Formats: sequence, structure tokens, C-alpha cells
Amino acid sequence: MTVLVEINVVLDVLLNREPFADASAALWEAIKSGRCKGLLPAHAFPTIYYLIHKERGSGVAKRSIRAMRTVFAVAAVDGEVIDRSLDLDFTDFEDAVTAAAAEAASADYLLTRDSKGFRNSPVSALPPEAFLAMLEPGDTQP
Repeated sequence: MTVLVEINVVLDVLLNREPFADASAALWEAIKSGRCKGLLPAHAFPTIYYLIHKERGSGVAKRSIRAMRTVFAVAAVDGEVIDRSLDLDFTDFEDAVTAAAAEAASADYLLTRDSKGFRNSPVSALPPEAFLAMLEPGDTQP
């Protein structure tokens, strides 16, 4: 099963944002251990770098990006994804790009804490806790 993870879920882990950090960390671990395949949209990397750099400095930001790349594959954000995002019925353009990237990458789910913001997503949006509850304990990706 392939999931695209929204930026805030990753930031919950990297910045230890309570009360969300535990569920997001459990999701990160499920991906790392091969229970599912995790994707991040390409635009997440510079955005996360910027936010962590601003709060914790460039060294922490670079280590965070490296850690993300050992766990997550990259979902392309190209011209087709941008064009598709403009056609989606979203009020937040960044969310539309995330949803279009999930669709283009054939993700099974888009994982976010903002399910309402993704109600018009072409890929079903779930909070990390709901997705984790769906995973069988022995699930692994081939």
C-alpha cells in the first residue's frame, strides 16, 4: 500500500509537535519498517527545510531532509501535477498540489491531519491514526 504524507504530518515528527507527534512518528516507523510505502510531494522538501531552518538552524534542517530521504520516496510535482491542481476544487493551492501529486503517483491514501481540507481530493484522505488502524501487524511491502 502506498501513502502520500502531507507536510504537517512530517513536521509533527521533526518538530515534536504535540499532541500529534506520537501518531505521526508511528506512521513514519510503519513506512521505515516497510509496512507501507511512503511518498512526500517534491515541494515538501524545500518547504520543510525552510521551516526547520528558521526554527532550528541549517544543520538540523539538512539532517532532517536526509532522514526524510531515507524513509520517503519523492512524488513528482511537474507541469501536469500543477495543471491538475488548478482543476481541483480546493481553496488552498498547496493542498491541491499535494492531492494532485498523490493522484499522479497512484497513492492509495493521502495522510493528513486536515481531512476537511482534502475532502475534494481525488485520493482518499485519512488521518495517520485511521490509516495505522487499517494496517495489519505483519504487513510489509514487497
